[in-house]
Amino acid sequence: MVKDKLKKQYTKLDKKSIEQLIIILKNYYSDAKCSLDFNSPFELVCALILAAQCTDERVNKVIPVLFNKFADVYEIANASIEEIANIVKPCGFYNNKAISISESAKTVVNVFNGKVPDTMEDLCKLKGIGRKSANIILQECFNNTVGIAVDTHVTRLSRKMGISNAPTQEKIEKELMSKVDKKYWNKINHIFVYHGRAICIARKPNCNDCPINKICAKNE
Repeated sequence: MVKDKLKKQYTKLDKKSIEQLIIILKNYYSDAKCSLDFNSPFELVCALILAAQCTDERVNKVIPVLFNKFADVYEIANASIEEIANIVKPCGFYNNKAISISESAKTVVNVFNGKVPDTMEDLCKLKGIGRKSANIILQECFNNTVGIAVDTHVTRLSRKMGISNAPTQEKIEKELMSKVDKKYWNKINHIFVYHGRAICIARKPNCNDCPINKICAKNE
């Protein structure tokens, strides 16, 4: 009880401070981009499914193997779950991921005439694809920004920096969208991922060398 009372209360930044923070990070990570490799929208769909609880580096090694075996979405739709699972096994949870890839391929072929859809509503009909992944697909493949991709990095850094303390990723996305100019929406995920990996590391953040240490609220 005493510890709870002594806990620092959550501090929120104002909109001006949030914009300053994002501008600094955008300039600091000027080369920030999607770290998943892909040559087509469906390759990105598969990469995002495989990326759950797996490193992007490993996913980038598996995707070429998968698409060397199966040339396109039609071949994957006709492949067995076992064939797909054997290839994606290094990414963990391979049975579930293989099922998601297979069912997504079938949906793309049977519902969307072989083309990955280009709307949030339709993308979320693909198994294993939620708002976060759909936002990334729309931005990377269709140059369409309708929201902000909120993953574990964006969730953690939004809380620590003082941008959002919302309990779910969907609510964090809504709060971010209300506080941040739309011209930055497609940058947030990339720069937060880079920052979360390079400096604001979960277990040991390097606040001394952080370019936003004078703005960040430093919530625990």
